[in-house]
Amino acid sequence: MDYRYPRVVCADGFSMSVQAHDSAYCSPRANNAQKYEEVEIGFPSSVEPLLMEHCEDIDRPMETVYAYVPVQVVTNVIAKHGGMVEGETPPGVAPLIASRR
Repeated sequence: MDYRYPRVVCADGFSMSVQAHDSAYCSPRANNAQKYEEVEIGFPSSVEPLLMEHCEDIDRPMETVYAYVPVQVVTNVIAKHGGMVEGETPPGVAPLIASRR
């Protein structure tokens, strides 16, 4: 069975699903890879320009998936939104936990 990573929630409230397993749009397309190079993003809470070139349905950007997103792009999105406060990322994506103030 594929592991489903809990939804990533960032410090500014932005959230997205970040998945990698043998039935996701990721590379390598495998369960339990040591490190992923590309992952699948799903259903972001708002339009994120850094992700749009990977958008499956540009007419409904918050109701679709984003295929084969490079892990550095995902890390950049998390950083842009202040770091993670909830969730989990697949191996290869830097989680960038938000600093506590």
